[in-house]
Amino acid sequence: MNVTQALHEQGQSIWLDNNDAIRAKAAGGHKGEELFFEPAIEDLQRAADLFLPIHERTDGVDGWVSLEVSPLLAYDTQRTVAAAQALHARADRRNLFIKIPGTPEGLPAIEEAIASGVPVNVTLLFSADHYRAAADAYLRGVERRVQAGHDPAVGSVASVFMSRWDVAVKDTAPAGLTDTLALAVGLDVYRAYREVMGSQRFQRLENAGARMQRLLRASTRTKDPAASDTLYVHGLAAPFTVNTMPDDTLKAFFDHGEIGETLPSDGGESEAMPARFASAGVDVKALAATLQSEGAKSFVAAWNDLMERIDVQSKAVA
Repeated sequence: MNVTQALHEQGQSIWLDNNDAIRAKAAGGHKGEELFFEPAIEDLQRAADLFLPIHERTDGVDGWVSLEVSPLLAYDTQRTVAAAQALHARADRRNLFIKIPGTPEGLPAIEEAIASGVPVNVTLLFSADHYRAAADAYLRGVERRVQAGHDPAVGSVASVFMSRWDVAVKDTAPAGLTDTLALAVGLDVYRAYREVMGSQRFQRLENAGARMQRLLRASTRTKDPAASDTLYVHGLAAPFTVNTMPDDTLKAFFDHGEIGETLPSDGGESEAMPARFASAGVDVKALAATLQSEGAKSFVAAWNDLMERIDVQSKAVA
């Protein structure tokens, strides 16, 4: 049995985190964001069709693809909801997630999207508090569907970003604790996840036919060349979770990765490590807010750069 299959046997799904360049499609007079979404939706429709047998075989657990709303809407609730609903309708694929950031303004949009039956990949989560807020928004949307007599089984994942924690504290980490904060935070998030999963609130919804919003690990490429290139894979193995890996991380894990013990459901010593960082002057809660804010800004910057490149390409074609 190879190591990726072993991870699957332990209950964790591996999804590919791939973001190749977008083909220019200037025909038809489309510009800017629309010139991005036209080919993006076509590509994702093909991917969704390819993964549909997996989606059906796993009863909606795996076989998903994701499309994000414009990052420019990260702090605009109503426009995010409208964009999510419109993109999902255009794509017309049941195994398509719409990505919505878990910012304070994004949380009501997540609730509205779920309530309207749009599957959501909640992005830009960094801490257990962020996860709990995203889970609460998801559950509120499901509760509204139950009350309205609609099918409560709407797919969702809560994507918690890992490697950026260790990058943020690489110059301030206490001695001997380099590349350990992300795993400690990841363990704390997993404890919160298991608490929500075992709550009476969710169990009541499960009785009505709801599905759990799965915990997903994002940003799992190791940034420190001195650390293991599978650090955020073998260190975060746990059942009924997802680890999205970029191509090089997946290849490295398949080539020489190992799996140890899965994460303890009670969180183990998840509080001890952040406390040691706190004693060194690192405010973990404040850092989570900073990482989320900076993440939203970096998404906007990357999006604007993409729009500029598309504009250049479309003019060159013209």
